Amino acid sequence: MRRGLALGTAVALSAGLATACGGGGGGGPASPAGGKPVVGVDYPRSDTDFWNSFIKYVPQFGAENGLELKTTNSQNDISKLTANVQSLISQGVKGVVLAPQDTAAVAPTLQQLNTKKIPVVMVDTRPEQGDAFMVVRADNRAYGEKACKFLGEKLGGKGKVVMLQGDLASINGRDRTEAFNACMKAGYPGITVFGEATNWDGALASQKLQTQLTANPDIKGVYMQSSFALSGTLQVLQQRGLLVPPDDPKHVFVISNDGIPQELKEIAAGNIDATVSQPADQYAKYALQYTKAAIDGKTFKPGPTDHDSTIIQVRPGLLEDQLSAPLVTADGGTYAGVASIKPDDSSLWGNNLGG
Repeated sequence: MRRGLALGTAVALSAGLATACGGGGGGGPASPAGGKPVVGVDYPRSDTDFWNSFIKYVPQFGAENGLELKTTNSQNDISKLTANVQSLISQGVKGVVLAPQDTAAVAPTLQQLNTKKIPVVMVDTRPEQGDAFMVVRADNRAYGEKACKFLGEKLGGKGKVVMLQGDLASINGRDRTEAFNACMKAGYPGITVFGEATNWDGALASQKLQTQLTANPDIKGVYMQSSFALSGTLQVLQQRGLLVPPDDPKHVFVISNDGIPQELKEIAAGNIDATVSQPADQYAKYALQYTKAAIDGKTFKPGPTDHDSTIIQVRPGLLEDQLSAPLVTADGGTYAGVASIKPDDSSLWGNNLGG
């Protein structure tokens, strides 16, 4: 269940770590003349259902936290993100929320914000280098492991699967890929994995899946690392006569990551089999709560939160709140020890969007 308060169980860090985390956002007044702290939010892209859902939630939680928002969209382009941050700084923001897809190239921008004592909360990804007040993210290695165990059990530990990877320049793509491969090697050595890097590009994913099915028509599983590949995967399977119910011997088992409404509908219809619900609503909610907390001078330490997550210390100066991301399956069963919930479960944000 989603619970209301994010910050209740967090307690102050030691002085050294508090300083490393960015502290109180510059020490001066945190509000404009109107009284609301001004916070900048850079949307990473608006060409996927997941990120469009995140964008929809941001104003709601900005209002709940009493924030005045300035928003930009970097369109998956690190140079645009850099320019957008410059614009936000010029508008006097007291905190910034970023979700860079290139997690290495964002380091200079983080350094500039830290120098100006503007706290940064990162969403979905964490930086390869540099500090942030908090990273709000799910455990992406768990995504890969859950996908592995679901497919491993469905295929009875043997056969061939295609992994449509995201961008391997992103820590998310690497985490999901490495965990999926490690889990398959350890738990299901009879399954052959064909990894295909797609750069989070749906057209490229569709093309690579088509190529793999031509070379290996006996492929029985697909792991899409994000819903960006959903429509193309369904189209390819349909063209090949493989979009059939799960009890048909020709069925190809498909698991995705995101939990968008369309995925939930496709699971219920039997077209795909599972997803890992990445919490778009909680990304917005807790990113803005932590930004407000940073402006107010609060600090946090590793440990459990009051919203079913755990804060970990990635390295000195970087904490990460790893939010819950449940496995969703048609039967709500347990797969190799991983519990799942059904696609109509009322706790899923994908069933509440627009509610």
